[in-house]
Amino acid sequence: MRTAHRTCPLCEAVCGLRLTLDDTGHVTSVKGDPDDPFSKGFICPKGASLGRLDEDPDRLRVPMTRKGGEWREATWEEAFQAVDQGLKDVVDTHGRQALAVYLGNPNAHSMAGALYGPPLIRALGTRNVFSASTADQMPKHVSCGLMLGDPMAIAVPDLDRTDYLLILGANPLESNGSLCTAPDFPGRLKALRGRGGKLVVVDPRRTRTAALADEHLFVRPGTDAYLLLGIVHTLLAEDLTKIDVEVNGLEELRRLAMEFAPETVAQACGVPAGEIARLARELAAAPTAAVYARIGTCTAEFGTVAQWLVDVVNILTGNFDRPGGVMFAKTAVENGRRRRPYTTGRWHSRVRALPEANGELPVATLADEIETPGEGQVRALITVAGNPVLSAPNGPRLDRAFRDLDFMVCVDPYLNETTRHANVILPPPPVMRTPHYDLSLLFVAVRNYARFSPPVLPPEPGRPSEAGILARLTMIASGQGADADPDLLDEMILDRMLRKAVETPGSPVEGCEVAELRASLDGTTGAERRLDAMLRLGPYGLSLAKLLANPHGVDLGPLEPRLAEVLCTTSGRVELAPPPLVEDLARLRGRLAVPPAEMVLIGRRHLRSNNSWLHNVGPLVGGSNRCTLQINPDDVTRLGLGGHALVRSAGGELVVPLEPTETIMPGVVSLPHGWGHAGTAQLVAAEHPGVSANTLTDDSVVDIPSGNAVFNGVPVTLSPV
Repeated sequence: MRTAHRTCPLCEAVCGLRLTLDDTGHVTSVKGDPDDPFSKGFICPKGASLGRLDEDPDRLRVPMTRKGGEWREATWEEAFQAVDQGLKDVVDTHGRQALAVYLGNPNAHSMAGALYGPPLIRALGTRNVFSASTADQMPKHVSCGLMLGDPMAIAVPDLDRTDYLLILGANPLESNGSLCTAPDFPGRLKALRGRGGKLVVVDPRRTRTAALADEHLFVRPGTDAYLLLGIVHTLLAEDLTKIDVEVNGLEELRRLAMEFAPETVAQACGVPAGEIARLARELAAAPTAAVYARIGTCTAEFGTVAQWLVDVVNILTGNFDRPGGVMFAKTAVENGRRRRPYTTGRWHSRVRALPEANGELPVATLADEIETPGEGQVRALITVAGNPVLSAPNGPRLDRAFRDLDFMVCVDPYLNETTRHANVILPPPPVMRTPHYDLSLLFVAVRNYARFSPPVLPPEPGRPSEAGILARLTMIASGQGADADPDLLDEMILDRMLRKAVETPGSPVEGCEVAELRASLDGTTGAERRLDAMLRLGPYGLSLAKLLANPHGVDLGPLEPRLAEVLCTTSGRVELAPPPLVEDLARLRGRLAVPPAEMVLIGRRHLRSNNSWLHNVGPLVGGSNRCTLQINPDDVTRLGLGGHALVRSAGGELVVPLEPTETIMPGVVSLPHGWGHAGTAQLVAAEHPGVSANTLTDDSVVDIPSGNAVFNGVPVTLSPV
């Protein structure tokens, strides 16, 4: 037996794990790492099942190619040659705008995904870039970009020091946190209450998080922006503001908020006017306070407006960039601020003219781009760690559209609902054979921290690493061919990074020789050497060697005020009234006169699940982790329903088993995300298929400023089966 340590890559909590392996490399136990200074031994059921996931017999271990509907195993050389030829045929015939790429959620949990995704996109030379971001968090990026100038400048609640926490549309006891990296989120919330603080949850369901809170308020799905405007109105009308950062647009904000008094918005959002005003007064009166809103508010028709108003409230109450309020993490790999002013709509989608945001088009229009003939029609697709047939809106339409592609290549360990349409599947190695550093998630951590996990097991002979697969795809996409050396990509990127650093005034290596810097780097692979360079150039002067010498991680201290470092608006001030969001308020104002739908659909998190990619692990399926439609018992009686219901929406219809529960407000039903595995080659998932919630979501409806898909507040009708 031997013990190894690594970071869990299965959700955003970045928990440290202690693994026990026998002499064959089999994982016999997974426990929390008590010596990790951030997670301190916390572990959830997903992390405890990491060994089972790694050893899943349904994982692909060699490339697969499909011809005439038949799958066969291929060598890596055959697979890359097939990719080269398939992409070349499409580019030669239709041009590079006929290419598209989709990056799935696991890329945020992968060192290789973060390092090689951007070069792959650049090499493809297409504007048809899609990702899970526009099915998840794009409203937060857009609101931060418009307010602060940087879409990655996301302020997170200072959980360990706040006195008052208001959570909207988030369930961190199930999700472990999202856009807020906080291992042991439950323990941190209990500690908040234990030191005399107050926790308030606003959600259409009485979730596990709401059950832990001091107070829970029901809210109609998709109306969080009205609630927040009522809070903003009260803060301004009652002169409760304590603004301590430089802002633009305060008077315009005051004018806009005047017509959204609590009495005006109460009927729309379902929260009594007195409760809205009380929340505003409590936030203003608390010694420190933070408002945190997540996917329930992002994936709604007014997601960007809601995310903007979250930070407006934090600013008005004097809790922005302040200990105990919301703050910005300072990661070990930061090197320089954004230089150009933030904007969206630098280009638009071909069919629906939806604007680009953060270099991406909305995934809600991917099917349009594949199905609609004409110049620029998407004819080839690369997916990396994504299953959009289950995770994107109107999944059945995407399922049909993928059949008509001329060529499709997927980097994925499974033959699943999306990859079954591919011509080539390139399976990355298991987690235990993959290095890990959280390049993405630590940007939103509630404490500054760094940890590198080398591979627990050696690479399998002849099998490329995940980084190697993506690097080789990048070389093919750039026209270098299937035989091009992928190491050249790392060397080119390293050379560019170091040359820029030595020429940047104030850089820690200003004026140094690039060759000497290159020779000093550690790492056994190009990816590790790139990480070493990023660490050395970062604000803490860390290195790969130092992280390897500290296998439990390095504590870099609590969050500190740093708005001046991250703010990069043209004015040099926080913009409280960005024109695109002010413009969208007119749309929100118009909705006040529209009667709410009789029934609406929302999503649901499961502790033992993460989107669609953990349903093939036996210990994680069953019990509370099942695909049911939660519904209030009063609605069951009123609609004359039995054990199942036929659910219809503008997007489609499903027959779903009902789970009556008083934990969900009347007029709302909840279906978990990521199910619908009928016909899959994953045997455990096939035994528990469930239904896909995205059969019901409408890909024609998006949050206008960000293009984000709308999964919450979807109008539905229910009838007996």
